[in-house]
Amino acid sequence: MEKNFVEELRWRGMLAQIMPGAEELLQKEMVTAYLGTDPTADSLHIGHLCGIMMLRHLQRCGHKPIILVGGATGMIGDPSGKSQERNLLDADTLYHNQECIKKQVAKFLDFEGKEPNAAEMVNNYDWMKDFTFLDFARTVGKHITVNYMMAKESVQQRLNGTSRDGLSFTEFTYQLLQGYDFLHLYETKGCKLQLGGNDQWGNMTTGTELIRRTLGQEAEAYALTCPLITKADGKKFGKTESGNVWLDPKRTTPYKFYQFWLNVSDDDAERYIKIFTSLDRETIESLVEEHKQDPGRRILQKRLAEEVTTLVHSAEDLATAQEASSILFGKGTKETLQKFDEATLLSIFEGVPHFDLPKDQLGQSAVELFTRDDVKVFASKGEMRKLVQGGGVSLNKEKLAAFDRPVTSDDLIDGKYLLVQRGKKNYFLITVK
Repeated sequence: MEKNFVEELRWRGMLAQIMPGAEELLQKEMVTAYLGTDPTADSLHIGHLCGIMMLRHLQRCGHKPIILVGGATGMIGDPSGKSQERNLLDADTLYHNQECIKKQVAKFLDFEGKEPNAAEMVNNYDWMKDFTFLDFARTVGKHITVNYMMAKESVQQRLNGTSRDGLSFTEFTYQLLQGYDFLHLYETKGCKLQLGGNDQWGNMTTGTELIRRTLGQEAEAYALTCPLITKADGKKFGKTESGNVWLDPKRTTPYKFYQFWLNVSDDDAERYIKIFTSLDRETIESLVEEHKQDPGRRILQKRLAEEVTTLVHSAEDLATAQEASSILFGKGTKETLQKFDEATLLSIFEGVPHFDLPKDQLGQSAVELFTRDDVKVFASKGEMRKLVQGGGVSLNKEKLAAFDRPVTSDDLIDGKYLLVQRGKKNYFLITVK
């Protein structure tokens, strides 16, 4: 017996609003449902993950997911939750972004299966590009009143907000374009359900309204939203000091990605493990119990970080991220260090003091190099000598046996880095150029 999709979302805390009749429909037949995503970048970030996980659960419950890339709507901009109009993209960029997004989503959904509920990806640019303004006014515009559109919360917020620019006509019509996507998918793919974040509710209900006004009140079209994910302190989820946490390893290294989940609070870990993993209810409940016995062991955070990193990246990337994490806590060897690519190495030691050393200085003794005014790892030669004698100094994770041993190009990691460790916790990264 396949799982009940709405129940699955409910216990996971992934259900915000659902239209009457949607749950009954999902129990009655295999439902095709779509979720729209915006192709303004060539990677999704973790803010998109809740929606993608909804599609994953939908497919696992026997229904058919469609992911819609908003090539046309991405050229316009959606007023929901935004205070400014978006940049417009050209067709080549949009196509490139779409291909990158599909690769990422393919880790969550089965596009290749022979089952009738295999996932599909569509781009609304394909059906909007030849749609003339006159056709649009006749086909869509006549069915939805301005009064109906004005009443939407997203429109009201922009009209009454602090933005001096107000709301452009382009953005005002966004809900009609999104509504038409739903109508088009309803007619061409039998798609009866739209999924999205709760800030999309207004645009989504315009779609169901357009379908009913165009095809008759008996048309079965529904909307279902997930809550907008926040952190326990109410701040926006998925942002760090350096910006978004991306799914693309070139934008956010798997190490940093893993660290993000590892460092969430206990309350957040308990919510996120339900939303961002496919672990079943019993497993999650026993993890929560185990975590409560000894919160210091951070069982929930570790399992959450493992599951999401493996799902988004791979088991190998997870192993590398875990090795990288252990480096800062005194573990690891020179071999481990040499395994990391440059981006991972730099993200591990992002917070430690960095120095630059001219390449022509190599060949000198460690004590000369690490007490220079521009590479102040040690306050004085005497201090360094004493620490080396006590076994408290490492170069590239290997104990420095003699304070005056020469440092040469053979010591460089990745051809340009030296890692000096003073005591247990103090690291210094030196870039040799």
